[in-house]
Amino acid sequence: MSSIVQRTVDHVRSLEQLIASWLVKRTPFSDWPCSIARSIDLLGDWWTPLVLRDAYFGAKRFEQFQRNLGIGRNVLTQRLNRLVDEGMFERRQYEEHPPRSEYILTDKGRDFFPVLMAMSAWGDRWLAGDDGPPITFKHKACDHTTAAEVVCSNCGERLVYGSVRGSLGPGHPARRAATTGPSRES
Repeated sequence: MSSIVQRTVDHVRSLEQLIASWLVKRTPFSDWPCSIARSIDLLGDWWTPLVLRDAYFGAKRFEQFQRNLGIGRNVLTQRLNRLVDEGMFERRQYEEHPPRSEYILTDKGRDFFPVLMAMSAWGDRWLAGDDGPPITFKHKACDHTTAAEVVCSNCGERLVYGSVRGSLGPGHPARRAATTGPSRES
């Protein structure tokens, strides 16, 4: 390879690294006093919910996720490691030589399923197009086609915009400071 070509290749790699580092930087929300912000911090990129979706429908092995999603090995490795570190998946080795693992949903990971069902219902309503939803879901218990609805955990009424109000919960820094005295957040 000529030195000009090599310098060009090195320059392109440097630009790729610069662009990648610029794209990867984001505001961390993990310490915000908001469950939505904290959830987005963990699940807010476009690949993580799709990895979880595939797990809900039976994918367990790296190769299955990669084949289904067409995702790069490095990106998939990062997402799977993060989901394991955050307790959404448990990594279980199924082969020793070479070492291979399955990714099993934990209780925390399974608890995210209704969120994806709600996203699917919203997408079916607003993004599906004239042909209708790309995927439909049947409730196994009654064998009827279903869609997620968010309802009040007390009265069962459907929760829609304007039907709820927020207030500080026991974990909010302002609430904790009021009950325990000054805190580092103040």
